[in-house]
Amino acid sequence: MLDDDQRYRAVHSRDPRFDGVFYTAVRTTGIYCRPSCPAQTPRRENTRFFPTAAAAQEAGFRACKRCRPDLAPGSPEWNSRADVVGRAMRLIQDGAIDRTGVDGLAHDLGYSTRQLRRLLVSEVGAGPVALARSERAQTARVLTQTTDMPLTDIAFAAGFGSVRQFNETMRAVHGRSPTQMRTQGRSRPGGGVPGAITLRLPYREPIDLDAMLRFLGDRAVPGVESHDGRTYRRVLRLPGGPGTVELSAGPGGPYVLCELRLTDPADITTAVRRCRRMLDLDADPAAVAEALGEDPLLGGPVRRHRGLRSPGHPDPAELAVRAVLGQQVSVKAARTLAGRLAARFGRPLPEVPADGDGSDGGTEGRASLNRVFPSPETLAAADPTDLGLPVSRGRALVGLAEAIATGRVDLGPGTDREATERALAELYGIGPGTAGYIRMRGLGDPDVFLSGDLGVRAGLEALGAPGAPEEAAALAHRWSPWRSYATHLLRASLDDGESTGTTDTRSRG
Repeated sequence: MLDDDQRYRAVHSRDPRFDGVFYTAVRTTGIYCRPSCPAQTPRRENTRFFPTAAAAQEAGFRACKRCRPDLAPGSPEWNSRADVVGRAMRLIQDGAIDRTGVDGLAHDLGYSTRQLRRLLVSEVGAGPVALARSERAQTARVLTQTTDMPLTDIAFAAGFGSVRQFNETMRAVHGRSPTQMRTQGRSRPGGGVPGAITLRLPYREPIDLDAMLRFLGDRAVPGVESHDGRTYRRVLRLPGGPGTVELSAGPGGPYVLCELRLTDPADITTAVRRCRRMLDLDADPAAVAEALGEDPLLGGPVRRHRGLRSPGHPDPAELAVRAVLGQQVSVKAARTLAGRLAARFGRPLPEVPADGDGSDGGTEGRASLNRVFPSPETLAAADPTDLGLPVSRGRALVGLAEAIATGRVDLGPGTDREATERALAELYGIGPGTAGYIRMRGLGDPDVFLSGDLGVRAGLEALGAPGAPEEAAALAHRWSPWRSYATHLLRASLDDGESTGTTDTRSRG
């Protein structure tokens, strides 16, 4: 936990590693900035620090037009924290308040509205309404400056209750009206594509984005995902209907170029958050490297795999099903099984906004996306003996789908990860390895060690460490709270980068 003197030193050195971790406000100008802002460093007595942009906005500060603090990567703290504040922040960032309101958010977390507000104000400096307002303002800015949508449509797509509220919020947060923002700050990252929402997803350097996209591409389900060596594409299941996303390295960085096509533009906040989670863009690679790089066992892999991240998934239910499909088979076989399941039970992808001329833009990769991965409700109704799987695995898959569909297993961003892992492990055919993998990738937990994975075991033994699951798990305690990264480092340290099997799930889709 940083104190204010440490924060000020980070501001004085313009250290970009702290962008999104905290925000700096200047009393004399009424502006708040990211720590790396190139403007002249304010005097210490004129400086205030806030844990979130929403807290700075609540205190009456406006976003700096020079460093654009609303574009900073998110804080890694909210992804790693397992308490109610961390769970609440993940839900708010996923757009939960716009869907269920503050009362619904509090109910999902098992707290009263008053208790939740008190906790959030104490920990992050702003209540749930202010946090949601900050998310809406950021969404509205992106839509205003990167699309041709009418401003009235943007107001409601971003979650505002009225055009007046939209205008007042944008002036308060950004110091400009929506009309001024559109005329003065018009930009389309990477050139833009008519009919698409094109934006930049910032991250903290370093990142091995090629390895990340290759990892996802190696597991791409035909019809649902594709990867051409440069761009990763997939279908997204979103509250307002399906959409598609294209992700590639941003020219010049540090950002990922993201091109979204949505059935409902109001899903932009949710879509962006899920893409960030999939690529682990809110991670703090410096903190991970500092913690694991000094370890006598992992120091070498950390140096050789600079910028390695822990890939997540935009749809935890899909990931869970694919984890079961991948039990005791290769990555290639699991991909084939998932493709067959999608072709048989998945819904055809309806038309989503295409290029302005009505064409598909001539993009072969995008044209290959034609299915929405089957929902838990659909798979729960399937005959487990008629899935083209061993009967025991079919039972496990249908039982898992039923548990998710009925809410017995909660895979949402605000779930208690430990409780969810226990609930998964109680299901038929779901062992600790599968449950841990779902927790690591589906729920984005940075502190999961897959001690039973044969790739992890091989990596440990190649480094001269014991690979037996019990010994490996005991050894991994020293890598907390970054054991998910240790898992990926050990697997990446192998020549082929893949395990040949696991005790419980071999490929883990």
